[in-house]
Amino acid sequence: MSRSRDDGSEYELGRRDFLTLGIGALAVAGLPVAARMRPTLVRRRIPVMGTVAEIAIPTRNEAWAQRAMDAAFSELRRVDRTMSRFRDDSDVGRLNAESGWVRLSQDTGTVLVASTRWAARSTGRFDPCLGRASALWDVEHRRHPPAEREVEAFAHAELWQALEVETDDQGARARLTSPDAAVDLGGIAKGFGVDKAAEALRSFGVVNGLVNVGGDLVALGTDLSGEPWRIGVRDPASPDGLAATLSASDEAVATSGDYLSYFRHGGRRYHHLLDPATGGPYVGYGRSLTVGAARCLDADAAATALFAGGETESARILGRAPGDIRIIHDLMEATT
Repeated sequence: MSRSRDDGSEYELGRRDFLTLGIGALAVAGLPVAARMRPTLVRRRIPVMGTVAEIAIPTRNEAWAQRAMDAAFSELRRVDRTMSRFRDDSDVGRLNAESGWVRLSQDTGTVLVASTRWAARSTGRFDPCLGRASALWDVEHRRHPPAEREVEAFAHAELWQALEVETDDQGARARLTSPDAAVDLGGIAKGFGVDKAAEALRSFGVVNGLVNVGGDLVALGTDLSGEPWRIGVRDPASPDGLAATLSASDEAVATSGDYLSYFRHGGRRYHHLLDPATGGPYVGYGRSLTVGAARCLDADAAATALFAGGETESARILGRAPGDIRIIHDLMEATT
């Protein structure tokens, strides 16, 4: 699905996006009465990374807050330009187009290395090389599933093992060793972008603020009332409502959900979250999973790796992950 950016160009919705210009898995919950008092909550929204980004800063100095937001939004746009699989001139676009080593930016190298680590600790449940499978399913445009033989080509393929990455002081380089592999950082790059935006805010001295990009967010400090930020988890059964309200302060939160990007065919719902074991969407057990972590990059990847994993598999993955990562809300249920 094409959308117009604020600069007039077009973008495509990514594999794990579930905020479609105003409706998302996470939203800032209603603010208390103190939000109507000074200092005010300065907030701005822009379309970026195939979704909508919102930044909010409680402050008495709106001009300063706007400058900080400019820097943060600039970081989000930069990460989008660099890591989108929909751009031929991005690092990811060039990597997918070449058969040999490709020189990349330091940031792309960082995200690729993190991706391979998450793939290894999740035994491939998080796979950053499912780009061709994602393009095959293309749930925003399809009205019926692809041929079974096409899907089976990606089942149990462990495509992440075809990604080789090397980093150095000048940046990074990478290559893909399988023609079936194509990098798709939709399950981690958005989290990295949120981290970079939060860093930009901190560089301006922002202590209290919120960066929310399509359900991946970093909460800095407190809200207007001096309390932790209240984060609403969207209800899969009623995306305009909330299933739960969480509190967050100086931490990252990310949600994977299967309920906004999908099509129905033959009585079944085919969504955008792909199971590397089958090459197709997860079947029978899904909806929404919310993860907390110190870094949004990790929360983003973990939400993908843990989605529909079940208690035993999730415990195994978390046992291999950094200790700050935890499931904070689980709406896993049987689906059709």
